[in-house]
Amino acid sequence: MKKLFTLLLVATLLVACNDTKKSNGEAHAAMIEASINGKLAKDAVTKEIGFEISDDGSKIPLYAGDLSVVSLWEAYVKAHNERDLETIAALNAEKDFMAYAPNGEVISGTQAHQEFLSTWFTESNPSWTTKYLISNQFTDKDGNLNQWVTSGHEVTLTVAGEEVKINQVHDALIVKGRIQKFYINERVVIEQ
Repeated sequence: MKKLFTLLLVATLLVACNDTKKSNGEAHAAMIEASINGKLAKDAVTKEIGFEISDDGSKIPLYAGDLSVVSLWEAYVKAHNERDLETIAALNAEKDFMAYAPNGEVISGTQAHQEFLSTWFTESNPSWTTKYLISNQFTDKDGNLNQWVTSGHEVTLTVAGEEVKINQVHDALIVKGRIQKFYINERVVIEQ
């Protein structure tokens, strides 16, 4: 009787695990389809990871995002490390691109971004080492999918002939496979 009970328990666990894998696979397929269609499918089973707070104060659920936007952001950072202005421009949104610098400066448009980077690359020789990348997404009240990548980097700069290390956190909005806008927050790393 004891063996029969154990066998029955094991069989029940195996069936339960198979059902879970199937529903997770279905959820993953729904998320891929939603990403392709540019909208989050209403019936997609997703993991809520937090919320976005809209201008009116309402909370909109945030979900774990599609990793393809992480790959896009990785390519963007790599292009910066390689001083590849052509690739950077190609990855920027064609219309209404914005970059928000940590000093309060706002860079509007790809042309202004290219001019800023050309000067900054020459003067400061920045180099990024990525520490983490996180993707999240939500569907706004108009049904548009908002895909974000949050990333952390150690950046090495040359300032007045001295090497300086800073930590940066970027929040980047990806729209239709392009960088629409991003925000940068940073702090200087003080060696102890």
